[in-house]
Amino acid sequence: MPFHEGKDDMAVIQKTIEIAGSKGRTKEVAFFDSGSTYSCIDSELAERLEIITRLPEPMDLETAKKGEKIRTESHISLVFHIDGYRFSDEFIVIPDLSEKVIIGAGTLQKWRLKLDFENDEVIVDPRVTKLRLL
Repeated sequence: MPFHEGKDDMAVIQKTIEIAGSKGRTKEVAFFDSGSTYSCIDSELAERLEIITRLPEPMDLETAKKGEKIRTESHISLVFHIDGYRFSDEFIVIPDLSEKVIIGAGTLQKWRLKLDFENDEVIVDPRVTKLRLL
């Protein structure tokens, strides 16, 4: 499923992260959701942090509610920090998103972040955060 808006039927981890764009930075509670394909951000928060860019073509995303879709037309790139480690990725901008920030499976896989549901923790592999030039 490309996108989850309702959180009642799935396991997610909530963690406060620092998130930054060219227009500002803030600390927000992010929902780390392996069931969400994309990382998403509420449109009001996105506007405060970064210049919003239109997607080349709109995207229709399914939500956790059967048969419901949301159309989005924009995205932003942001930097975010977890436990002192720096990451960056694209966030799909969603008007009236149920949470301020959702970190989805694409970002989790890109940065090899692991979700430990037993201990309600996001596990960071420090080796992945090092810049390597070949």
